[in-house]
Amino acid sequence: MPKLFYVLGASGAGKDSLIDAVRDQFSDRLMVAHRYITRPASAGSENHVALSDAEFDLRVERGLFTMQWRANGMRYGVGREVENWLEAGLDVMVNGSRAYLPLAQGLFGKQLEVVWISVSQQVLRERLEARGRESAEEIAQRLERAVEYESLKPHDAICLDNSGALADTVAQFACRLDQKLCQTYSAQNRAKAVKL
Repeated sequence: MPKLFYVLGASGAGKDSLIDAVRDQFSDRLMVAHRYITRPASAGSENHVALSDAEFDLRVERGLFTMQWRANGMRYGVGREVENWLEAGLDVMVNGSRAYLPLAQGLFGKQLEVVWISVSQQVLRERLEARGRESAEEIAQRLERAVEYESLKPHDAICLDNSGALADTVAQFACRLDQKLCQTYSAQNRAKAVKL
């Protein structure tokens, strides 16, 4: 049965980086859904489709979204193409919303698997400081929220630790995606360790 990998994690945990890496490395077997968002295409690091509120409303009226929600003063949608890909036997990955998770689980049932991206507090602090978008106070607030967020992790989530190299996180995901991929990534990591 094809899976819908629903990616969740605190801001700064590296969701977009993981999704981009998965798109590059598993494009032959897994589709990554772009989100439709009412923010400019140049804003944020996510590769999304920018819509005005009027365009978003039109897509809602025409039933073009399989999922939609509001967060941080913006509207987010995931297109019906996700359903088509799953029906065609393809695994799909989407950048999800924790608040929308119960509804998504109701829609997709056992096909949906939560992919929970975690990162240590120290690494998260360093990443937030490096991107330079938040003040010290805002960083402290994000760190607090990350602790709260972690407490909401579903018990059956696929948990990926993204505190180290992105390649290691992708290898963790490969092991959950396919046993043969897991063996390939393990061999690559062993070879890399020998070279070091």
